[in-house]
Amino acid sequence: MEQIQSFLLQHIELIYIVILSIFLGVEVISRVPSVLHTPLMSGANAIHGVVIIGAIIVMGKAEQDNYTALILGFLAVTLGTLNVVGGFVVTDRMLEMFKGKKK
Repeated sequence: MEQIQSFLLQHIELIYIVILSIFLGVEVISRVPSVLHTPLMSGANAIHGVVIIGAIIVMGKAEQDNYTALILGFLAVTLGTLNVVGGFVVTDRMLEMFKGKKK
């Protein structure tokens, strides 16, 4: 418990930044009109592609016994891949709406 408290005290500024980023992200996303969600998803796909590459690099450079880095890297790759695939599916469905009807 003492190690956790010392870690929190040493990194209190970073914790504040993460908490404020969460609130800012929620506010920004909640104010986006539903018409713009799908185009923004395409941009999020590019961002998550970078996250996936970064996670693969972290996993590749992590030591064999550093389970924390390996688990976090695996989770980042898995969740980033799910988000990218989901974004492409949503974008594809949106583009299908604009195609003309077959005669």
